[in-house]
Amino acid sequence: VSAARPSVDRERCIGAGMCAMTAPDVFDQDDDGLVVLLETEPDAARLAAARMAAGVCPSGAITLGEPASGGPAEGRPPSA
Repeated sequence: VSAARPSVDRERCIGAGMCAMTAPDVFDQDDDGLVVLLETEPDAARLAAARMAAGVCPSGAITLGEPASGGPAEGRPPSA
């Protein structure tokens, strides 16, 4: 079964904490307040919470993509 996977852009994160409040099993914050991805392959309930967190993130630092097939490292968006 293929499910979306959350990823984070810590450089885009502004430390609002909405992710950690909305999906605490998937996201946390470090000592600087920046997002930390705790769960790279969340179950259905946690994935639903991660989707909500992505929707409320004011900086757009959270994205949900297709499962990796040996591609780029977690949490890093493609270089622009």
